[in-house]
Amino acid sequence: MRIEIDSNSGYCFGVEFAIQMAEDELLDGEVLYCLGDIVHNDMEVKRLTDQGLVVISREELPDLKNSRVLIRAHGEPPETYKLAMENNLELIDASCPVVLKLQNRVKHAFDKIQDQKGQIVIYGKQGHAEVIGLTGQTKQEAIVVMEDQDLDKIDYTRPITLFSQTTKSTKGFYRIKELIQQRIAEAKENQNEVEFKANDSICRQVSNREPQLKQFSTLHDVIIFVSGKKSSNGKALYSVCKEQNVRSYFIENEQDLDLSWFNPEDSVGICGATSTPMWLMRQVADFIEFNHTQLVS
Repeated sequence: MRIEIDSNSGYCFGVEFAIQMAEDELLDGEVLYCLGDIVHNDMEVKRLTDQGLVVISREELPDLKNSRVLIRAHGEPPETYKLAMENNLELIDASCPVVLKLQNRVKHAFDKIQDQKGQIVIYGKQGHAEVIGLTGQTKQEAIVVMEDQDLDKIDYTRPITLFSQTTKSTKGFYRIKELIQQRIAEAKENQNEVEFKANDSICRQVSNREPQLKQFSTLHDVIIFVSGKKSSNGKALYSVCKEQNVRSYFIENEQDLDLSWFNPEDSVGICGATSTPMWLMRQVADFIEFNHTQLVS
């Protein structure tokens, strides 16, 4: 059996930066709170909480005062920074630069289309931390869409500016763009031309992994995709693997492995999401290597 870990998998820059900041801040031994899971991977969250990181929810934040709080890579809405000033919170801001740039773009677009009664539409998951930060730039007026039925929330007789959550599928974004264009055309009768601007704001560190994973998935008999179940990016990238290789399996850690998935002569490829630590993929590889003698055809 041959086992290969995808060298292109693992943390994106934003997640790696946030985790490094957390580790550095934890060295002084003082309490460090994190607003939500620092990454959508339970194994990594546990590793950091074991070092002293305290994860709190958005609902718990108003009760916190005179403390240090880490802002994770997903970014935060303006309300969080305002609350931090009121409660004397020291923010350790690990917001991803790509996300911060997108927040600025969304705010600028929102301010610009107010006179035209335009709409900001965000292709993303409702309630996702990044999406909360993005809608916060629009005073919560942005329309969040992901499924086809969500498109009913848009007024196709008014200007529309579309953005995407940075970790969504490129294929999904352009499909939503096309559907919006179709609806505008359907509503066009007896109406003036409707302005529609579509901004592909998907992070290229994410989108570039799709073609890389397509190729990687064809090189092996079995693909083991390692990711937290809460990872939006993980679900999207796993679907890419599954489309290329029907023997692709989604696991959170080595405990989810089923040895019946493998044959002794198989070539096994291990890959993961932008929120999957390399140490976890190595752990999965070691488990398969150690137990390969038990594999049955």
